Amino acid sequence: MRNPRNDPLGSPNSGPGDAPALGGSERRCVLTGETSARDDLLRLALSPDGDVLPDALAKAPGRGAWIGVSRGQLETAVANGKLKGALARAFKTGQLSIPGDLPALVQAALEKAFLQRLGLEMRGGMLILGSDRIAHEARMGGVAALYHAADASEDGCRKLDQAWRVGSDAEGSGLVGERLPLDREALSVALGRENVVHLALADPRSAGRVAIPLGRLQTFLGAAGPAGNRREVADASARHDENL
Repeated sequence: MRNPRNDPLGSPNSGPGDAPALGGSERRCVLTGETSARDDLLRLALSPDGDVLPDALAKAPGRGAWIGVSRGQLETAVANGKLKGALARAFKTGQLSIPGDLPALVQAALEKAFLQRLGLEMRGGMLILGSDRIAHEARMGGVAALYHAADASEDGCRKLDQAWRVGSDAEGSGLVGERLPLDREALSVALGRENVVHLALADPRSAGRVAIPLGRLQTFLGAAGPAGNRREVADASARHDENL
């Protein structure tokens, strides 16, 4: 299937293995009609067999449609037929099939995209693991983004958050690590390491790449991260690029 001219699949400045830069061009959610940055929305693609499937990386060939809703909203739209009507207009065909478990497929695809991105950053040497190492790097100003597993202890999170604020000259601010919508078991399996409870990224560009799939997953689960953190990561990534 060909790719429509008005539906680019990636940034022209993206390198091999890179995710598109945070922000990018805008797209309109076919369910709400609201326009948002491309990186904040999820692309749905139409397979050759007419099945509507999630395209979490926004790279599948063919015509795409974009949504920016929570899982609950998507479940409702599937049940009442609103999604099918919206997609029929977007794809310009009524010959499409929406899987009954589409919301579950979307969540699985978003989780996989996020975990794969973390894996790529780890292989690139950008991921910091282990509470002691994270705390040291954070105090030295070597942490661009900090994350905690969903089942991480409050005490462990609090100590690392404080170390990050100290190293970032942000004491007294509300800067805290992202509480991920995945537990330590999921993170450990995905990264091939034991007991991954906390993790951090050393490079602003790396943090910007991870922020895209994480933001999509958080939006879908209705679990937004700490206010302002994602934008701070994006701004830091942009400043880093400008200084190269």
